[in-house]
Amino acid sequence: MTKINSNYQKLQAGYLFPEIGKRVRAFAAANPAAKIIRLGIGDVVLPLPAPVLEAMHAAVDELGKPESFKGYGPEQGYDFLLQPISEHFKSQGADVAPDEIFVSDGSKCDTANIQEIFAVDNVIAVTDPVYPVYVDTNVMAGRTGEAANGRYGKLVYMPTTAENGFDPEIPKGPSPGSHVDLIYLCSPNNPTGAVMPRSSLEKWVAYAKATEAIILFDAAYEAFITEPGMVHSIYEIPGAREVAIEFHSLSKTAGFTGTRCAYTVVPKDLKARNDKGEQVAVHSLWNRRQTTKFNGVSYPIQKAAAAVFTPAGAKAIRENIEYYMENARIIREGLRAAGYTVYGGINAPYIWLKVPGNSTSWNFFDKLLNEAQVVGTPGSGFGSCGEGYFRLSAFGFRENVLEAVERIKSRVKP
Repeated sequence: MTKINSNYQKLQAGYLFPEIGKRVRAFAAANPAAKIIRLGIGDVVLPLPAPVLEAMHAAVDELGKPESFKGYGPEQGYDFLLQPISEHFKSQGADVAPDEIFVSDGSKCDTANIQEIFAVDNVIAVTDPVYPVYVDTNVMAGRTGEAANGRYGKLVYMPTTAENGFDPEIPKGPSPGSHVDLIYLCSPNNPTGAVMPRSSLEKWVAYAKATEAIILFDAAYEAFITEPGMVHSIYEIPGAREVAIEFHSLSKTAGFTGTRCAYTVVPKDLKARNDKGEQVAVHSLWNRRQTTKFNGVSYPIQKAAAAVFTPAGAKAIRENIEYYMENARIIREGLRAAGYTVYGGINAPYIWLKVPGNSTSWNFFDKLLNEAQVVGTPGSGFGSCGEGYFRLSAFGFRENVLEAVERIKSRVKP
């Protein structure tokens, strides 16, 4: 009889967001007249900016003519997109060449798929709370033990809480004196909204160099950073090209959640060891993986993505980001004035809310849904250190955000 990959059976319950959807659908079926405001899953609501749409339409028209039709494109991405991405990095003080960039259909996919090129016996470190994809895909690959008390055996968890300023400490490994091999960092962080300071990233890079570890740096929300002096790319840190892979997405930045386009940087300076102890270029491994398993992002989507990096596109996208960040300010200040303890919402589109009293995060989810008809995300879905917290998203229409804040203030007292 055919055997399954039993690692899938280690996964705890359902994936976080489908579970939220299940509960919301049940409530809506029982309360058909209720107006539910969704501030849970981080999906955008504003339409694609005009410069992006114009570029996409023009590219679609090209596909309708024999002389300009495009079939398979380069798996890594077209030069017309790789070049402006490289220039964008350089404008931030990060040295990234066009041929070190891989265009993809989402950073969720890339942060999951990247672990395929690394050995199963690598020790993985993740922040807690954490974006669930980092953990679940390593569970599927067989790098973890069984789950107990909200954590998986063999994973190294790094608490990222209010007590340490949401800045994870250097891991010590699963046993005293040992180190970790792959380190997932996310800044601005999903779900806490915190940005890692330059001094902290310098320590991480030094640690990775000293131990031959690799940092998997998720910068999907870097465009939402509003405070000056913050690090947008880990490659702003000297030495990071030798120890880090960086992931970016246009999903939230430019409204591509349904359009699908992202990019990952694998520097040619980055090396890892094979089972003989020999150093191997990670760039070539990822290139081999992509050319084998991926046929590239479609031509119209890449043309639309290239428009993101034009002056007109950048201006339009900045206006959308400012709209969402104003939503974040409204939520943050409104709930704080109502007596809630809140974090984030300054350099990221997420507000990290302390659940009042001794309620669990899922109980607070149900309370918010039933009493205010507002949907958020339970913190426990992001890890054991997320218990007692709750994430609200700024991705919504202004009138809904204002109404949601008023409902919470008047119906769900802290």
